[in-house]
Amino acid sequence: MTGAYVHIPFCEHICFYCDFNKVFLEGQPVDDYVDSLIKEMQLTVQAHPGEEVSTFYIGGGTPTTLNERQLDRLLYGIRDTFKLPKNGEFTMEANPESLTFDKLKIMQNYGVNRLSMGVQSFNDAILKKIGRIHTSEQVYRCIADARRAGFDNMSIDLIFRLPNQTMKDFEESLTKALELDLPHYSIYALILENKTVFYNLMRQGKLPLPSEDTEADMYALAIDTMAKHGRNHYEISNFAKPGFESKHNLTYWKNEHYFGFGAGAHGYIDGVRYNNHGPIQHYLEPLRANELPVIYRKTLTKNEQIEEEMILGLRTMTGVSQKHFAEKFGISLVDHYDTVIRDLLQRELIAIVGDRILLTKKGIFLGNEVFQSFLM
Repeated sequence: MTGAYVHIPFCEHICFYCDFNKVFLEGQPVDDYVDSLIKEMQLTVQAHPGEEVSTFYIGGGTPTTLNERQLDRLLYGIRDTFKLPKNGEFTMEANPESLTFDKLKIMQNYGVNRLSMGVQSFNDAILKKIGRIHTSEQVYRCIADARRAGFDNMSIDLIFRLPNQTMKDFEESLTKALELDLPHYSIYALILENKTVFYNLMRQGKLPLPSEDTEADMYALAIDTMAKHGRNHYEISNFAKPGFESKHNLTYWKNEHYFGFGAGAHGYIDGVRYNNHGPIQHYLEPLRANELPVIYRKTLTKNEQIEEEMILGLRTMTGVSQKHFAEKFGISLVDHYDTVIRDLLQRELIAIVGDRILLTKKGIFLGNEVFQSFLM
């Protein structure tokens, strides 16, 4: 089974930390883009008639910048092109400032059954400083509207290590998030990506971030707080009640196949990683000629597939199965990475529990260091 990701690159405002492929909504050919997305999906199905899609994820950008008519058109096109399994996970990202009850009902009508909302903080002053244009009050309204529309599988994102953020600020956001009693939470540390407002401010010495120790304390607080409230830490940055783990994102972490649709989207099919043109007009042009908008393809070597299997799999708290690894690659995991594994075991960054190799609590905090060890 295969996942599918759809990218909606339009935003009403650009957040100061965001490096995803995105453009200002105003003046963009949104109708043409939606029609081209559907055409890309149809062409892809023709090229891969045997692939069955098991999960769908619409992300961005800001998917809820689409108006009701555009949203209806997109979701109709998806349902007309793909046959998702009954109760298959169908996620849509939403921002509080652009999510309405009418849009929620359209999503429900087409079988969207999971919402992922970009909240980031419940401190309105911090939201303004990071370039968000919603308020915490809008978050409460959207969650209430979503429940009224029939959604119960919802997730929100929080970010720590934000400029001027204190432990108290972050703890209050965690508390308010959990008071919503959602089944899933994604909690990320701020990453300073190139070509973002925050990256430029950092280079100028104008970005007052919490210290590395405070960042680690914030992450530890998130892990402990989520555990106390029954949300299992199932991936480096994700926490869920049992049965509410993101099935689509698990496709990535299990190193399984997925289609990527839309401007700048990435996919992985039959051992080939590919990505689409990023600029909107560059994306639209080949589709006008009934050609796929792929700009880059790379067939992964066996060694590259092995490296990705380890790096992605170790992000999950269940780690990597030695039996599955041997069946997939025809070699022993511990033999292939003998020196690396012995070193990481000695440093107490990984553990072997039964069949599985996984991060220790210490390893979770030093994940990037562990992952780099598996690059041969």
